[in-house]
Amino acid sequence: MKRWTRPRLISLAGLAVALMMNAAPASADSIVVRDAHGHDVQVTDTQRIVSIGGAVTEILYALGLQDRIVGVDSTSLYPSTALSEKPNVGYMRQLSAEGVLGLNPKLILAIDGAGPKEIIDVLQNAKVPLIFVPDTHTEEGLVQKINLVAHAMNADARGACLAKAVTSDLASLHSLRGKIGKPVRVMFVMSFLNGRAMVAGGKTAADAIIKLAGGINAIDAFEGYKPINDEAIIASKPDVILTMQRGQDQIEKETVFANPAFTLTPAAKSQSFVAMEGLYLLGFGPRTAAAAHDLAVKLYPSLGSSEANWQPAVFAADCRH
Repeated sequence: MKRWTRPRLISLAGLAVALMMNAAPASADSIVVRDAHGHDVQVTDTQRIVSIGGAVTEILYALGLQDRIVGVDSTSLYPSTALSEKPNVGYMRQLSAEGVLGLNPKLILAIDGAGPKEIIDVLQNAKVPLIFVPDTHTEEGLVQKINLVAHAMNADARGACLAKAVTSDLASLHSLRGKIGKPVRVMFVMSFLNGRAMVAGGKTAADAIIKLAGGINAIDAFEGYKPINDEAIIASKPDVILTMQRGQDQIEKETVFANPAFTLTPAAKSQSFVAMEGLYLLGFGPRTAAAAHDLAVKLYPSLGSSEANWQPAVFAADCRH
């Protein structure tokens, strides 16, 4: 009697799905991927992908795999054609099972943190492999993210090409940070709610990009994004205010520095205000080293002349074949 083989490691969730599928055998050319949740996910078909998370979509396009994408989420803003040419399954943290599964995907690649949980539970119980892509805001995390997506798509050589370009850009960033004398204190302002600023503390993408760019996060009393009172704004003494560009809801320089608390900061005295496109600044995808480089030049204008001719390797690399 013919004996079927199973993947060496199967998570509890994967085991439940396997039982539902009558313990279907692994294909000879299948791939097993250890995802961000520690699950070993078996992938046998990469021809119809739902991509959830701007960085995930950006990586797939950079690898030349966009023709396999049948749906993206609303944070998939780069390249700009992604949302116009692919069905939109909604915001990554407010997904619907019908919106995702209705596209008949053969694989779902979702950035860690996608949700809500009850929808993720439905997706995990469906007969579609679901891989959570790690979203660690570190240099190592950038490379890990690229390699995992590439491996899941059976495109390891393309992933190695893209990872090499990103590593080169990170090396250039290290060199740039070596030219910085006194680091500036940067406050990232996410929004204003009832006159109170929502700012970024530790363990956030904003905190990580500030540090990659050679700055110091002026908010070190808490983690995550939280509202802050006037006394804390003044006490944090930011040299620069950083925010992200986001269309009609964008925070303007005049709005920030008209706030009584911000008026008393060093940033207001020097009118130091930086706004950058959101996914580029906080997405932690292939372009992140380039974004940190651009931010560093904005934080330290004296570096501009020496960096005028710098070109990111990730933009020149052709990893699509």
